[in-house]
Amino acid sequence: MEEFAQQVVTGVSIGSIYAIVALAIVLIYRSTGIVNFAQGEIAMFTTFVSWTFLLRMDFWPALLLTTLVAFFIGGMLEVVIMRPVERAPPLNAVVITLGLLAIFNSLALWRYGSLPKPFPKPEIFAGAPLEVGTVTISRLNVGILAMAFLIMVVLFLLFNYTKLGLAMRATAQNPTASRLVGINVSRMLALGWALSAAVGAVAGMLTAASLTLSVDMMFAILLFAFAGAVVGGLDSPGGAILGGVVVGILQALAGNYISSQVDITAAFAIIVGVLLIRPTGLFGRRMVRRV
Repeated sequence: MEEFAQQVVTGVSIGSIYAIVALAIVLIYRSTGIVNFAQGEIAMFTTFVSWTFLLRMDFWPALLLTTLVAFFIGGMLEVVIMRPVERAPPLNAVVITLGLLAIFNSLALWRYGSLPKPFPKPEIFAGAPLEVGTVTISRLNVGILAMAFLIMVVLFLLFNYTKLGLAMRATAQNPTASRLVGINVSRMLALGWALSAAVGAVAGMLTAASLTLSVDMMFAILLFAFAGAVVGGLDSPGGAILGGVVVGILQALAGNYISSQVDITAAFAIIVGVLLIRPTGLFGRRMVRRV
């Protein structure tokens, strides 16, 4: 039981990173109706931007400045690249996000090189790991999970208790009807991309602080984050948090009790099982269309 508990805690630590990235995926889907496959690479690129800031300032000012830069990048991507295909079939937008994945990866490789770079941890999360009986967990992972919940609460309040959030949700569900009631659909889509990029930048910085900064650091994390978002429900920020943590726990348990070579397979096998039972995810809402 002690070993099992430790593996669960380790899974929660890993899953907290997946949870924040899953939040960014859910955010852009909930506000634009698009699944952004470039989410991880945008987060990775803005994390390299934060690395240049960290050479001149502390972690938290760099985090704030990086979030603003990512917000601007996300908004510009929607205006310049996604807006021309705004009324095209959804597959067009998906292909463009795949192209953005390759572009941001190549830009980071060209500008910063392929060698991993050390990334500082915030001082508040430094120090000895926390111990509860025989179970240990690092302060950084506790901080990451706390930030994931904080972002989730902010997004929940935004989407459910503000006119702006309701307008973003309406735009994602029915752009035509939203235009008819006076919502600036283009502005809402740009804001969705901007917020998603900002949340992704936070996830990237925390990932680099937990692991190391490299061009390929977000690829595997993005796969597990997508899995967490789908399991929790693509329209549920709370589901994204829970889904990311569940995927992290499954990965840790499979890697420990089966083999580290099949942790991805085992995790995704259970995910497929969940989706066969509930296709909308654990907390997703089933859309009912009346004809």
